Amino acid sequence: MQQRSSQSRVLALVAFIVFLDMAGVGVIIPVLPGLIEELGHTAVDGAAVIGGMMLFSYALMQFLFAPVIGGLSDRFGRRPVLLITLAAMGIDYAIMAWAPTLTWLFIGRLISGVMGATWAAANSCIADLFPPEQRGAKFGLLGGAGAAGFVLGPAMGGVLGEIGVRLPFIAASLLALSGAAVGVFLFKETHPAEKRRAFTLSRANPLGTIQQMTRIPLVIGLLSVIFLTQLASQSQNSIWAFYLTEKFGWTPLKIGLSVALFGAMLVFAQGYLTGKVIPRFGARRTALYGLCCGIPSFVLLAFANSGAMIYAAIVIGSFTGVAFPAMQGLMSDQVSEDAQGELQGAVASIISLTSIIGPILMSRVFAHFADDSGVQFPGAPFLLATGLAVAGIALYLIVVRRAGLR
Repeated sequence: MQQRSSQSRVLALVAFIVFLDMAGVGVIIPVLPGLIEELGHTAVDGAAVIGGMMLFSYALMQFLFAPVIGGLSDRFGRRPVLLITLAAMGIDYAIMAWAPTLTWLFIGRLISGVMGATWAAANSCIADLFPPEQRGAKFGLLGGAGAAGFVLGPAMGGVLGEIGVRLPFIAASLLALSGAAVGVFLFKETHPAEKRRAFTLSRANPLGTIQQMTRIPLVIGLLSVIFLTQLASQSQNSIWAFYLTEKFGWTPLKIGLSVALFGAMLVFAQGYLTGKVIPRFGARRTALYGLCCGIPSFVLLAFANSGAMIYAAIVIGSFTGVAFPAMQGLMSDQVSEDAQGELQGAVASIISLTSIIGPILMSRVFAHFADDSGVQFPGAPFLLATGLAVAGIALYLIVVRRAGLR
């Protein structure tokens, strides 16, 4: 009983840290374009190009350094890695709040990308604390905490941005530093010294990490499924506002509310529903059911002719949120205790890779079908996403069948 209580306290603390971390990331979103315009002395179109370069750089740094963060947590423990990266994020946001030039802001975003893989260490805590049959639900709790932070962050950033364009960066700094401070006093190490492994750069890089994962067929197979499904979701992340503006003429307020609805539904799906459906149906079936929800959601978005269809797609699509923690649980079961951080680093690198490829791919497909020449079909990126989702499900079925999972 005492051990279970201790596990629950650590889980609550890690979830709180993830919440603060993602709130800090989200709080700067509403004001980043304005700050780029101010420092770059450019109009909104030029700011959009610079912002795209920053987004690309951020994703690239996460892709490169997530395995390093994961490997360091396997070597030195989750506590120091999680707290140091959070504190560094806090300092980084302070630098961006002070940034006198665009170069300094760019440097800040690069550092944010390096330090933005804190959730890899946080997720590794789940594998340290809980037996395999409980991990999927706990991964979902952390995902829900992160989604909640990402819903609250932009709302808070919008309010603070009305006072000053740099104020949200100060708030983000305080959130990250507060999370680190709370962890210093309350967070106990979850990865004991006897279960740690040596840190080597040959493994702590995207190629080395993926090479390690290829030794476990189920893991590399599910990482491939995550790549396809996350690339499909980039259709929403990349062109959401442009699509709703082009096809329906939605205002920024309506677009913001639609994003908030998706975030709230994702909190429900990952933070609550995952813990209910995995014990009942098992991780394998839960992942399959969640992946299948993506298909009707993308189809509705592709052919939507009313706001009601958009909101229906949001609600249905949010249930795909149960698939990711279920697959995390399946992969975690296959990996040794001294390589859980490495696994989470590999997952983070795969997701970051889709964040590099996805915006370029989806925005170009949208631009091709949304201009005045040729076929007019602004929903084309969502049709492409449907195909990727179908491919992801087919691959998932092959992977789990070969692994003999039931």
